[in-house]
Amino acid sequence: MNNPIPYGRQNITEEDISAVIDTLKSDYLTQGPKVAEFEKNFAQYVGSEYAVAVANGTAALHLCALSLGVEKGDKVITTPITFAASANCVKYAGGEVVFADIDPETYLIDIENVRKLLQESPEGTYKGIIPVDFAGRSVDMEALQKLAKEYNLWIIEDACHAPGGFFLDKQNNNQICGNGKYADLAIFSFHPVKHIASGEGGMITTDDEELYQKLLQLRTHGIVKEKSLYKNSVDLAGGKDNSYPLWYMEMQELGFNYRITDFQAALGNSQLQRADEGLVERRRIAQNYYNFFKDKAYVKGQSGVVKGHAYHLYILEVSDRLGLYNFLRENKIYAQIHYIPCHLMPYYRQFGWKEGDFPNAEKYYRHCISLPMYPTLKEEEQEYVIEKINSYYAAK
Repeated sequence: MNNPIPYGRQNITEEDISAVIDTLKSDYLTQGPKVAEFEKNFAQYVGSEYAVAVANGTAALHLCALSLGVEKGDKVITTPITFAASANCVKYAGGEVVFADIDPETYLIDIENVRKLLQESPEGTYKGIIPVDFAGRSVDMEALQKLAKEYNLWIIEDACHAPGGFFLDKQNNNQICGNGKYADLAIFSFHPVKHIASGEGGMITTDDEELYQKLLQLRTHGIVKEKSLYKNSVDLAGGKDNSYPLWYMEMQELGFNYRITDFQAALGNSQLQRADEGLVERRRIAQNYYNFFKDKAYVKGQSGVVKGHAYHLYILEVSDRLGLYNFLRENKIYAQIHYIPCHLMPYYRQFGWKEGDFPNAEKYYRHCISLPMYPTLKEEEQEYVIEKINSYYAAK
């Protein structure tokens, strides 16, 4: 192969480019009609009542924590196998992160491990939980919500890896990630390697109107521009006859500039139109990987073929992971590792987390490698990846 093969790659079409150019030629570059259009279409895509587009997935997580009132001393549970932002959003708001181990078969947060944490702690110790639909596989949100309700916990579903993914509920119905039925809030990312790319960008979905209004305010400096929400009098605002001047607005909370631009939203909206096509290709690629690796002695585990999996990543657990990683790079295959467990990052170690705290997560990390997975991965490229992995172990 002459061209390098990354683990993930965006696919920008002429339609995408035209959508961005049209917006660049319009009257709006920051918050404009394309943002509202993207929000509406994304909410319809996942089945939620509301959607709020923001600057990136990390901003989405931060705003979720703030809108739910996370403050100093609040303890929130999440998984150590995730990008650090899933945990960091709690720290941004002054809260305390508590990790729970993963299920070694699914790589998702172990709900029974969460239950054990809750049972062993005084009532009211924890405020919420942030499950992660890691690699594109949905957490059983129905089961998690049931547990959360028992302990009066809120849920932020980190679905950055899983737009279009779903799990089967007890009635065998598809429940789309981020549809608002099982989590208070859900978040998505539009980083270039994700299913929908807008350069940077994120989305928050919810069925809760009060949270939705709170998010809109926090996204833009804590400012409101609706008369019904104003707290100052008309006279103080500079108006008269019970009428506020058109220029008037109020900053009522300490918010942030976490807005997405109109041209990013235009790109995201264009990409959304073919999101289902991308899912079909990702699942086809996953099936090919699974068929080849299912009986290989050097494979200790893999993402497998799972109904509803959105396959942001396809993961193998292998022996001699470092050797394979280096060998693949020598052959221009840029596989990646997802993730170094959060609790072993130096920042989180300072709070007392250490090796041995989460055996399943740590064992997974020692063996995991993410293979190239993106809709435009060519058949011959996937065959090349498979052949190189197999040849590496055949030579050992």
